[in-house]
Order: sequence, then C-alpha cells, then structure tokens
Amino acid sequence: MKNDEIICVGEILWDSLPAGLFLGGAPFNVAHDLHRLGNNVRIISRVGRDSLGEEILRRVAGEGMSTDLIQVDDKLPTGFVEVVMDKKGDPSYRIREPVAWDSIESGEELLQTARGAHMLVFGTLACRNKTSRETIYNLAEAASLRVLDVNLRPGANSKEIVEDLLKAADIVKVNSLELDTLRKWFGLPVNERDAAGELAEKFSCKIVCVSHGADGGSMWNEGRWVNHPGFSVDVQNSVGAGDAFLAGLLTSFIRGKSDDEMIETANLLGAYVVTQAGATPEFDLNDLDAIRSNVSGR
Repeated sequence: MKNDEIICVGEILWDSLPAGLFLGGAPFNVAHDLHRLGNNVRIISRVGRDSLGEEILRRVAGEGMSTDLIQVDDKLPTGFVEVVMDKKGDPSYRIREPVAWDSIESGEELLQTARGAHMLVFGTLACRNKTSRETIYNLAEAASLRVLDVNLRPGANSKEIVEDLLKAADIVKVNSLELDTLRKWFGLPVNERDAAGELAEKFSCKIVCVSHGADGGSMWNEGRWVNHPGFSVDVQNSVGAGDAFLAGLLTSFIRGKSDDEMIETANLLGAYVVTQAGATPEFDLNDLDAIRSNVSGR
C-alpha cells in the first residue's frame, strides 16, 4: 500500500563555501526543502564514521528529519566539496572521492521503503560509483513514481548512465546547459520546447522541466508547455537554487496545482535561495507570500 512519503537517495556532504561549511548534496537539499514545504520525506545516503558524519546526523535530526536511512561507513570518509564562486556567483565544484556516499548499500529494507513510498527522487552524481549506482537502479525499479534530477559533474556525466536513468524516470529536471548536452547525446531539436517534448517521448517521461537560472524555467507536462521568466534578485550564491526549484515543482505537482502554478513556485523558491548564504537556508515555505516579498518579478 502506497503512503505519502517521498524518498530522496544519493549524496549528502559538506559544501565548503566562502561563507563557511554548509550541509549539502543535491538529494539532501531537495529533501530539506521538501520537508520545509510540509512533505513527508526521508533521505537514503551514507556518511563516514567521523566527526563530519556525526555532525551531519545531528543536523539532519535537528531539522526534524529522520536519519534512519542514512548509513554509516567504517572506512570511507564523509563527503566534502570545495565550491569556488565566480564573479557572477556561479559555482564550480571540486568533489572529493571516494567518499561514503559512493558506497550506499542496497537491501530489502530499502527496497520495501521504495515500494511503499509515493515518490523516489534520485540524481546522476551518486551514480559515479558502481555500488551506489546499482542501489539507485534497484530502488528506481521498485518505485512507482520516479524523479530524475540531472546533475552533470566531472566523473558523473556518462551518456550510458544518464540514458539508463532517463529510462527509469517519470519526471525529469534538467538545466539549460545540461539540456544542451542531452541534445548532442540524443539528437534532440534545437528548439527547447521540441527538445523537451522529444526527450519525454523518447524516454516515456510525463514531465520534463528545464531551469534557466536567472531567466526562469520551462516545463513540458504531457504535451502542455509553460514558461516563467524568473524573478529579479540580488544573487549571493546559486548553490542549491536548482534543488529548491525542484522541491517547489514537486510539491506543487503533489498538491495538484496547475502548470502555471508549478513553474512559478519552482522559480520563486529557486530565486529565494540564491539570496541566501547556503544551499539550505531556513524558511517557512508554507507561506509563499513571505518569500514573494523578498523577490520581484521580471
């Protein structure tokens, strides 16, 4: 029997930003923001048996989120990423490996969790290592509604792996640069709407959403196409913006909102996060008017 639980699986780590150390990793960021939106969410990941891992478990619990699906590795260290910001506030990443989240182990408990959940959210980065990749494949096969967050990073941009993940996905979120890569790989049209539609048809996806950073985003939803121009904000850093975008999109989808409301909420939350210091700032996303007051439309 399905419940309302959302399961996010993949990397959980520390982002070393100019402003300090912040808890991060795309699956955790999405889980955090979904939790803040009032969703029932848990994360499957793995940390080292070290001080950084202990602090991750403490902070996740402090957010009111469960840590029971976060594994502890006796050999590999907790994930760590050096984030370098350019003058525009856009990040580049130095991702350490191997680390604990490369070795997320599968098992019957996790498979039962995936079978019973409403939705499984996974990304491409955690598939860079065979152990975590096979676990994600197994969980995706068990799940009924599957969301792929494309995050092409060095060491995690294999066409074959991304193709396998696309085949498993019902909902796909990709940014405009990543869509350019998918165009080259799969011979998609230049026009974004046509590219999203062909991607959806090729891989039997219901929704393909394309984020454009400061320029908003677009969505293909079973043949319907919507755009949003984005919001004008003062950018502090863009780490986590795409994750907030996805969390807003999924929450609106779960609540049966219209296409226009889905894409607006996704852009609104992404815009808010770039005004903050870390990828997972504190907020109460149940009151969108409070966030809307911090940003302005284009």
